[in-house]
Amino acid sequence: MLRSRIILIIISAALIILLFQLPKVVVQNETELNAADTSAVSTTEPHGGPTATQQEAIARMRIQFQTTATGEKNAIFADSLADLYYAAGRFDSAAWFAEKAAAFFNNEASWQKAGNSYYQAYTFAMDQVKQNELAEKTRSYYAQVLKANPNNLEAKTNMAMTYLSSPNPMQGITLLREVLAEDPKNESALFNLGMLSIQSGQYNRAIERLSELTSINPNHVQAQLLLGVAYMNNGDKKKAREQFEKVKQLDSDPAVQATADSYLKDLK
Repeated sequence: MLRSRIILIIISAALIILLFQLPKVVVQNETELNAADTSAVSTTEPHGGPTATQQEAIARMRIQFQTTATGEKNAIFADSLADLYYAAGRFDSAAWFAEKAAAFFNNEASWQKAGNSYYQAYTFAMDQVKQNELAEKTRSYYAQVLKANPNNLEAKTNMAMTYLSSPNPMQGITLLREVLAEDPKNESALFNLGMLSIQSGQYNRAIERLSELTSINPNHVQAQLLLGVAYMNNGDKKKAREQFEKVKQLDSDPAVQATADSYLKDLK
């Protein structure tokens, strides 16, 4: 139960209910692309699937992509499709098209876009085999980004998180520590290290990381909630209760309210 709740916090307040949704269907190849029914909306997709307007835009752009020869125009259409699928919450399909665009543009921005899309798809993947495949793809693109720009801390942070489900999780922790060494106030690194400290039962360490983060950004709802979890597991019910009440004041989103209330109920 604790691990499930922590993962809920990680994603974002707006997407908090989506963790339990199945991953989207990834477009594997050109044959599948041509055969896919763009009007079909899976009930397991984030946001309930693409809206009618998004479906229409995707359908039009796919025709342009399919009828354009390889080259810059084809890559531009692929890049636009990546944006459309990303906006619709179809991160695996977004990653497939971003990868097509990156193969042509072959620059830091295109690698970052492909890496970000694969990272989002990885975040939502529930099947371990699929998760591992997406993690490898994510790392391959972020590695290119970091080779071109070692100071890209977003790429390094996201790459670090993909290692946590690998046989070498310490490599991810090492990368997060490197990020903090370069930027002691990096919110993503502090949050993720705080979350990992909770998962490993190092609650005092988690409180230290998350307290630092909430002092930097008091409106970081996920950090405030996770700090409450750390206090609760460390036996400090008073501070935990204060944190969950603070979360309820910070964000009126029903999913966030329900999560905070569930913790408050546990404290009674």
